[in-house]
Amino acid sequence: MSEGTLYDAVWERHRVDTLPTGQDQLFVGLHLVHEVTSPQAFGMLEERDMEVAYPELTHATVDHIVPTADQSRPFDDDAAETMMTELEANVREAGIDFSHPDTGDQGIVHVVGPEQGLTQPGKTIVCGDSHTSTHGAFGALAFGIGTSQIRDVLATGCIAMEKQDVRRIEVTGDLGDGVEAKDVILQIIRKLGTDGGVGYVYEYGGPAVESLGMEGRMSICNMSVEGGARAGYVNPDETTYEFLEGRDRVPDGEDFEDLKAYWESIRSADDATYDDVVEIDGDALAPMVTWGTTPGQGVGVDEPIPAPEDLPADKQDTARRAQEHMDVEPGDTMQGYEVDVTFLGSCTNARLPDLRRAASVVAGREVHEDVRALVVPGSQRVQKAAEEEGLADVFRDAGFEWRNAGCSMCLGMNEDQLEGDEACASSSNRNFVGRMGSKEGKTILMNPQMVAAAAIHGEVTDVRDVDRVDPEEVTEA
Repeated sequence: MSEGTLYDAVWERHRVDTLPTGQDQLFVGLHLVHEVTSPQAFGMLEERDMEVAYPELTHATVDHIVPTADQSRPFDDDAAETMMTELEANVREAGIDFSHPDTGDQGIVHVVGPEQGLTQPGKTIVCGDSHTSTHGAFGALAFGIGTSQIRDVLATGCIAMEKQDVRRIEVTGDLGDGVEAKDVILQIIRKLGTDGGVGYVYEYGGPAVESLGMEGRMSICNMSVEGGARAGYVNPDETTYEFLEGRDRVPDGEDFEDLKAYWESIRSADDATYDDVVEIDGDALAPMVTWGTTPGQGVGVDEPIPAPEDLPADKQDTARRAQEHMDVEPGDTMQGYEVDVTFLGSCTNARLPDLRRAASVVAGREVHEDVRALVVPGSQRVQKAAEEEGLADVFRDAGFEWRNAGCSMCLGMNEDQLEGDEACASSSNRNFVGRMGSKEGKTILMNPQMVAAAAIHGEVTDVRDVDRVDPEEVTEA
């Protein structure tokens, strides 16, 4: 087993006891709640006449079912309105802070936590959502949990878990033009497989990771679960501290300096022992696109789609079915693959820097006449900042639909869905059949700049061949 890693340090600091099952009982430092997985858990507490043990360590938002075109109440979808109403009642009764749409703080749970400073290094963080691994970008141990576990955390502030092995993923070199954090994680999943991380927590490091801003680190950690890992994290550093300083829920002054000292103390030691180490050559990466129906079925935009018979035996049937669904041929590249819809959004890539980079491609251009293009900010704060900065106008002027904050097309649990066999270039994290609401629909995962390029050209396009403006000067172009 690993020794001296951040994972070991934070686990031990939160371990209450070892249970007869062999699992450890961990104290939870932050419990994030949204509207889809929590109603049943609150109902279980009510049946047992129990109260929420630590409301001050719990925070709620609404994201999965909330409409992005019109958020006026009641929602048109009866199920969405019911879930929203139940969440409002539950958090009010329990005294839980709620980033309600009326507050201006609503958004995707994995965007809201970091931007408000709720997410901090050294915390244990849980949420009834698989992409809770996002928060590991700050040096937290963050896990997605199920409804019965949500009940347990609400009732006791603790969760029972088995400790995992730790795999260090070292990303060397520098990321090239048009290559982003999204491409790093797609390459990792391509190399290790969608089940390669089973039994592991991933520690991401190396020059390419350390040079990323917090938004990029969040994109990588977000998709740890797509590779089968229980969680993923990056050791905290000055980039982390600069992001957190001044945030709503982060102490200031001497208290902040004391926190920094603690955060430094939990970093993985230079002589830490890992259960496995994998190296990824960041210099060699191209912008990635998926050709299939899992995040592991990806290639560089200029690389040929593999023949199923050239893949491991246990991957061949899946590859054949995926290629049939996507209507692609081995040996071809994904360049020129026609798209009907483009989606900039999700907890993977809907933060302000993501929108800036996409806008750098869009500025001064128009969306292809055959494309329906959506931009869905990750939170109301991101939305407001983008509007004040002029980014929203850049997208609108080009022909994009500028929406309100929410999960939107990422999972098709709201009004934003694919129709029939539409193909969508998406900055989200999953491309499973039916994920975006249509079993015939096709989802191609890629980074935000690549999505923007696809919107303009109507097909998968290598963004390295597209002239762009400086992301910091988009609104001046």
